[in-house]
Amino acid sequence: MEKYRSLHLWMIIPMVVMQLGIFMDYWGDFSDNAWSVHIHYWTGTIWYIYLIIQPYYATHGQMEKHRTNGIIGMFLAGGVCLTALSMMHRDIMVSDLALAEPERFGPFKPWLFFGIASIEIIMMTAFGFAIIMSIIKRKSLEDHAWWLISTVFLIMMPAVGRGIQNLFIITNIKHWPDIDIITPIYISQALIILLLLLTAWKYKKLKHPATYLAVVVNVICCFVVPIGKSEAIQTLLRSMIKG
Repeated sequence: MEKYRSLHLWMIIPMVVMQLGIFMDYWGDFSDNAWSVHIHYWTGTIWYIYLIIQPYYATHGQMEKHRTNGIIGMFLAGGVCLTALSMMHRDIMVSDLALAEPERFGPFKPWLFFGIASIEIIMMTAFGFAIIMSIIKRKSLEDHAWWLISTVFLIMMPAVGRGIQNLFIITNIKHWPDIDIITPIYISQALIILLLLLTAWKYKKLKHPATYLAVVVNVICCFVVPIGKSEAIQTLLRSMIKG
């Protein structure tokens, strides 16, 4: 337990990074966001808070609270996963709007939203798998803790990616619509992988399956362009995801 005594403090870092990334995108048009966006934002935010308070309870003599919150947390994790998947049709709708009104969306091309939807499906599937593994490995402190910690890095991409994209747009607004919005995705993935590897190194989990999974998922996110431009994938998503 002593090894993870300061873990709750380290978990504040990805929480702050995520909130800074999503701040403008969520709060900037708060009243215009769909109900599903609000639900997903708050379930995701509370999940990050749980990953701060749960290690604190476990390492500061409050195991009863840790166990009780753990049960509630599993319900919350399911909400994070399912609310994200329920928003997939929104990506298809926005893609259609970008096709109909290209001048409004500028550098955000229709194929990009198919790419985002595809990698979000991968991220949330991996997130759900990590949660299940944390339950299966609940009697092994090392495995249980690291599978849960890895979920932080599995779902950071949308928030961090949007945040860096917004910075690129703000600093290059005079060049609209000729603004590079793909490089911010690569930067965000590099940042997330760096944070992941630093945390894994600190807790000696560089060779843990959860670390491998998180690295692979974040590397896949770098292929958003070819994935989004694939007509086969676009057709598949349209046939699967209905409003």
